[in-house]
Amino acid sequence: MTQDEIISEAVSLLQDLGLKEYEARCFMALTQLSTGTAKEIHDISEVPRTRVYDAIRVLESEGLVEVQHSSPQRFRAVDINEATQTLRQKYDNRIETLETYLENTSVRKTEDDDQLQEVWSLMGNEAIETRMLDLIDDAESEIALLVVDEEIMSESLFDGLREANDRDLSILLGGQTEAITERLGTELPNVRTFESGLDWLTGAEFDHEVAISRILLVDRTTLLIGTYYPQADNGKQSERAVFANGLENGIVVLLRRLVSSGLTAANDPGTSQP
Repeated sequence: MTQDEIISEAVSLLQDLGLKEYEARCFMALTQLSTGTAKEIHDISEVPRTRVYDAIRVLESEGLVEVQHSSPQRFRAVDINEATQTLRQKYDNRIETLETYLENTSVRKTEDDDQLQEVWSLMGNEAIETRMLDLIDDAESEIALLVVDEEIMSESLFDGLREANDRDLSILLGGQTEAITERLGTELPNVRTFESGLDWLTGAEFDHEVAISRILLVDRTTLLIGTYYPQADNGKQSERAVFANGLENGIVVLLRRLVSSGLTAANDPGTSQP
């Protein structure tokens, strides 16, 4: 990237973090100067000189710019580490405030909601991983995870599984390949692992087939299945998932018996005994 492109991207990111365009452009101008007057900032940023002072006042109030009361006044950006910390804190505060507002306006869950049988869909690798980690974090008794696509094995996933293991949950981890199974066993040596051997999960027979990326079963009532097209250029980015819950949900029952194949049959409440 050229210097102009870097500055343009930085201005855009600063706007995403709450600064207005002129404020962002003035701040970026000051990062290129040890100190600067309003005219020098105008020359670099192309912000109208009459608007430079307004932008600087806002930046000063945000703790991003310091002012020297000379004639003419001179300005300088605070240290980069200090600036990023200030912006990070501001961003975190806004997220916390938003979370409070959302909690105060969200529909309250009732006891009847626990009996609902629901199926929802998600799209995008990040959204699916976030939901998967939330489900693992909320697990009360048991986690069964089948990893088909090795790229979903992130450090965040292993951290979540380790924390679940520390809570003495029953955990079963399956790998589609020997390599995946070995890594699962290496990262979580105290957890039961098995190799699935279900080749049809990868959809490799035909190029256009959908492949399974992950199957997660939590407390035998909540299920997440991720899928993607292996041959697509944006296959991982466009990963989709089905999220279902409910003890009597047909999808959950079916996949519970598939994922639980490595569990003792007597422990499966959905399996009848001969």
